[in-house]
Amino acid sequence: MTGPRGLDLAKLRAYLGSAQPLTATMFAGGRSNLTYAVTDGTNRWVLRRPPLGHVLPTAHDMAREHRVLEALSTAGFPAPRPVLLCTDPDVLGAPFYLMEHVDGTVYRDVKTLEALGPAALRSLLLSLVDTLADLHALDPRAIGLADFGRPEGFNERQVRRWKKQLDASRSRDVPGIEELHARLAVDVPAGDGTVVHGDYRLDNVLIGDRLQVNAVLDWEMSTLGDPLGDVALMLVYAGRPLLTTDGDPRSPLSVPGHPGLAEIAARYADRSGRDVGDLHWYVAFAAFKLAVILEGVHYRYVQGQTVGEGFAEVGALVPALVVQGHEALEGN
Repeated sequence: MTGPRGLDLAKLRAYLGSAQPLTATMFAGGRSNLTYAVTDGTNRWVLRRPPLGHVLPTAHDMAREHRVLEALSTAGFPAPRPVLLCTDPDVLGAPFYLMEHVDGTVYRDVKTLEALGPAALRSLLLSLVDTLADLHALDPRAIGLADFGRPEGFNERQVRRWKKQLDASRSRDVPGIEELHARLAVDVPAGDGTVVHGDYRLDNVLIGDRLQVNAVLDWEMSTLGDPLGDVALMLVYAGRPLLTTDGDPRSPLSVPGHPGLAEIAARYADRSGRDVGDLHWYVAFAAFKLAVILEGVHYRYVQGQTVGEGFAEVGALVPALVVQGHEALEGN
C-alpha cells in the first residue's frame, strides 16, 4: 500500500485502525502545506501536513489550523470540519490533521474562469468578497478564539515577522525587497482586530454548483489581526498572473466579468461597514508578504524539498511583486 510522496498509507491506516486499505492522491496547486485526498472506499477525508523540508519556526502549525477550523465550522462559517489531529511526528514524520471532504471546484486557471461567462464570474467574485466580510464580522470571543492572536500591534509585528521569514529563505538576491521592507516599517497603520485568514484568494476556496462558497481552505496563516490585510491581499492576487500549462499566464482581473479592484473594495466596505478609503500601505504590504511567501517556495524548490508541479516558475513572480509594493506606497 503505497501513497504519494510525504504520506505513508500503511502507517496512516494503522494509526486510524482502518479495516480497509487506504488510497490517496495529492491535491494540485498547493505551494506550502501538503494536502491529500484520502479514502477507505467508504469515507472521504482530506489530510494536511507540513512540507517535507525547510519548515520555518512560526509556520505550518497543524494544531492552529485544526483549532480555527473547529471554531469556524461550529459557528456556521463555510470551513471544513476537522475530524482528527495528530501531533505525534512518529506517525507520518510530521504532525497532521484530517478534515471532512467538501465537494466543490477550485478555480485556479484563466480558461475555467472564462468558461463561466461574464455574469457568472461576476457573481462568483462578489460571493468571494461577501464571504470575507462575513469572516471579519465574527466575534472571536463568541466562537472561542479570543486568545488566537494579539490584535494590538499586529501590523508592526507582521512587518517584522515577514522580514524574518525572508531572511530564513534566502537563496538569491532580490533587488528592492530590502528597501520595500524599510519603507513599510514607517508609519504602520494601527489597524483593527478580528479573525483573519492570511492568504485569502480565489483558488483557496471551493465553489459550489450555484457559484456559492462551499468552503474556505488553507488556514495556516490565520490569526487575530487587521482585516484590511486580507482585503489588500485579495486585491493583489486578483491582479497577479495565474500559472498555466498552455499560453501566457494572465490575471483573473483580465477575464471579462471580473469586478474591478475599486468595485471589490466598495463591495467589501458595504458588506462589512469598514472604511477602505486608503489601502495603499496594505496593498504594499500584501505584495511584500506574497513576495516573501513565493521566495520561500522558491527556496524549497532549489533545495529539492517540494512535491508537485509548477514550482519552477514561482521564483520569477517575485520581482514584479516587489515593484508593485513600491508603486503602491507611492500612491499607484
